[in-house]
Formats: sequence, C-alpha cells, structure tokens
Amino acid sequence: MVLVGKTGSGKSSVGNTILGNKKFHASMSSESVTRKCKKHEVTVDGRKISVVDTPGLFDTKVPEDKLKAEIERCVELSVPGPHAFLLVIRLGRFTEEERNAVEWIQKNFGEEASKHTIVLFTHADLLDTPINQYLKENNQLEDLVQKCEGRYHLFNNKDKENRSQVSELLEKIEASVRKHYTNEMYEKAQGELMEEQEVQWEINGVNVSLTQFTLNSVCVSKSA
Repeated sequence: MVLVGKTGSGKSSVGNTILGNKKFHASMSSESVTRKCKKHEVTVDGRKISVVDTPGLFDTKVPEDKLKAEIERCVELSVPGPHAFLLVIRLGRFTEEERNAVEWIQKNFGEEASKHTIVLFTHADLLDTPINQYLKENNQLEDLVQKCEGRYHLFNNKDKENRSQVSELLEKIEASVRKHYTNEMYEKAQGELMEEQEVQWEINGVNVSLTQFTLNSVCVSKSA
C-alpha cells in the first residue's frame, strides 16, 4: 500500500501504526519530513504487507517534477504494484488542496488509480459523531469519498495498541481492491498526460502567433 496526502495529514504516523513500530519519521511540522519514498514490510494477521511512505503533496518546498519522480519510485518500490493508495486526510482540517488530491492522483496515475484509492481519515479520536453523519454534514468530504467509490477508513494513531483498526483496513483493501495498480498503468497515465500537455502547448503556440500577428497588423496599420 502507498501512503499519499498533504503535508501534516499524518501519513508517516499511519505507516507506523500499520507497521506496529516506528519506522517512518513523523513530525507535526508544516514542512514534509519525508523527502524520499521509503518502504517497510511487516506481517499482520498472517499477511505480509508492504507500506510505502511518500513526500507530502502540494509541498511548496518540493518542486513538482521532483515530487512526481519520487511518486513514480513508489510504484517501482511496490512491485508488482500497490493494491491500494491510502489518501490520508486529517479530520477537521480539510483544505482546498485536499479537495484536489483525488484529481491529482487521477491526473498523474490515471483513472485506474481511483479504483485503488481508499480515503483514510486520521485523528478519529476527535470525532464526536458517527462518521456517516459527519460525512453527510460535510458535503465536500462526502464528494471526495464518492470519487473513491465510497471507500474510507478511520484511524487513531494515538491508539497504536488497537490492532483491530489495522486488521479492518486490510480487510477493506482485500474486499474492494483485488488487483494491483501496475507500472504499465502508470506509464499509460503519463503518456496520456504528456499528450494533453502537448496539445495545450500547441494551443498556446497558436495563441501566441495570433497575438503577434495582431500586434504586427496594428503596427503596420498605424505606420500606414
């Protein structure tokens, strides 16, 4: 499984809770403490699982091209491919960037990626209402979950001794995401993204040419 999310969402802490040990460096800092993809493995309930932590999305100190390069490495680290992307979101701190997180995943990993994504809410201990009611009262969060075909899970990283939350997460992954997200899917998504960018570059080039032509025409008209 691959952990993705905004800096400060609790990704690394989620990884440590799943592993049952402090393997990833976690911090309350507003800057991402994970600069490189890191992978650790553990056996849970007889299952051997791999957990890959990634740099925080939308971190202004990490250039987009470097972030994408590291995220690409996460697919390679999880060969034959991750069963699930865990989109980690902190309850009570839902930002515009997190609203766009699913679109970011789809843009960079393709439509197939959303079929492999589970929204994982951290700080479940702060929730004072049932999660279903909480989502109904937060339309944007509910929309985000629906983009992931209704898949979500609650985590309390303060209660690391509660292994049932980990077992339930693994059961949800097995029940809803039965295939790997493969490197071929990633390459296909990147190819489609490049095609879109090339089309946009061509459109921008035409617009620049038309603007220059208009300016030249105005100059000629004035000189005449």
